[in-house]
Parts: sequence; C-alpha cells; structure tokens
Amino acid sequence: MQITGFGETVPGYDVPVLNEREVRAAAGILFVFAMMTFANAWFMGNFRPTKIFVIAFLIDFTIRIFINPKYSPSMILGRFATRKQVPEWTGAPQKRFAWAIGWGLAITMLWLIVINNVIGPINMLVCATCLTLMFFESAFGICIGCKIYNAISSRQAQHCSGGACEVFTPHASQKVGAGGTAIVVVFLALIGVVGQRSFPAMDTVAAVAPISAAPGGEDRCTPPAFAVAMGHAEKWKLHNNCK
Repeated sequence: MQITGFGETVPGYDVPVLNEREVRAAAGILFVFAMMTFANAWFMGNFRPTKIFVIAFLIDFTIRIFINPKYSPSMILGRFATRKQVPEWTGAPQKRFAWAIGWGLAITMLWLIVINNVIGPINMLVCATCLTLMFFESAFGICIGCKIYNAISSRQAQHCSGGACEVFTPHASQKVGAGGTAIVVVFLALIGVVGQRSFPAMDTVAAVAPISAAPGGEDRCTPPAFAVAMGHAEKWKLHNNCK
C-alpha cells in the first residue's frame, strides 16, 4: 500500500482526483471546531482552545499536503460521514494549492498565537480568512483557493466541483432574477428595521480610563489606541486578563 501520494487514480480521469464529498465534509468538521474555539476566545477571553485547534489544524494539513490526504484525521472523519454517498471526483492539483493556502494561514497563527501570544486585529484577520475559506467550501462547494489557482496557474484546473471548470448554460431554476434579489433586499431591510427598533444600540464607550499601573510602572491593562478606536476596549481587557 502506497503511503505517500496526493489524489486517487480513477479510470476516465487524466489527473489525480479527490472525493469532493469527503473534502466538503472535512471542511465542515474543521469549520465547526474553528468557530467554537474562536467564539470561546472572543466571548470568554480564553485562547487555550484556539491554540490547541491551531496545532491540530496545522498537523492535519501537513499530513494532507506532505504525506497523503487519505491519512488526514479530518479527511478520515469526512470519509466516514460520506461513506454511503456516490463519490464526486474533482481534480487534486487545485485542491493541493488551496490547502497550501490553509497551511500557510495555520503557520501564521502558530507563530502569532501559540508561540508569541499576540492579541490584536491581525489574529482576527487571519481567523476570518480561514473561516471564510472553510465555510465556502463546506456550505457552497466553492473552493476559493481553486479559483486563485486558475487565475495564476498556466495549467487550468480540471474536474472542478459541480462542473465549475466547464462552460454550461444554467437551468432556468438556477437563475435568481430581479424578483429573488428584491426578496433578499426587502428581507434584510425588514430585519434591520426590527433590530433597530426592538434592540437599541448600547452607548459606545468613547474612552477608557487607564487601569492602575503594573508593579513595573507600565499600564499593562490600558487598551491600545486601535482597540479604543474600534470600540473594543473592554473586549481587549478581557482578552488580556485585565478584568
């Protein structure tokens, strides 16, 4: 049995392929745990679950890219969840590129959160990027990394999920149209009005008074300017154990 490799050789396909159903299931599993740890850090100020998830995510993607996707823990769980579904084969090269982006984000988070314990907007940006990629993959079957691959690679992706690589004419039932757009706009406007009238916004904290200085003489718990400007001074203090 071959240990290392990337993708399956399937008759009728001229490039290695992966089971898209398994890939989407794995993305959904990781997305759930990522959201749980992110929420724990954001609302509770507890970054320990996030650090554990970052390490687990990095190990998972290292196995996917450098050893074999079939031995990735999340892919194994995804394979189990979709074991009774007919495989949907998609090209492996573009997936490897997309996963390399995720691997790079994991390395960045390892350096920022796990090693240097950095807390700030950069963490939110990296986390939001990672969550967006996983959400689009799992919810819509849209591989954003694969689209980037198509934009920069001389060799275009083949066998994309849902036939996205091929030119086709959408069925009439797939078209949104002006009516569908109007429904969504009216719905969002209605929800906005209900929220504005039923749940008035809390007063924004204009400034935060410095907390007593640390023994060394520095105001360790004084929120930085960016946190105050964002209106997240109190959240910053929570994240830095200053409550």
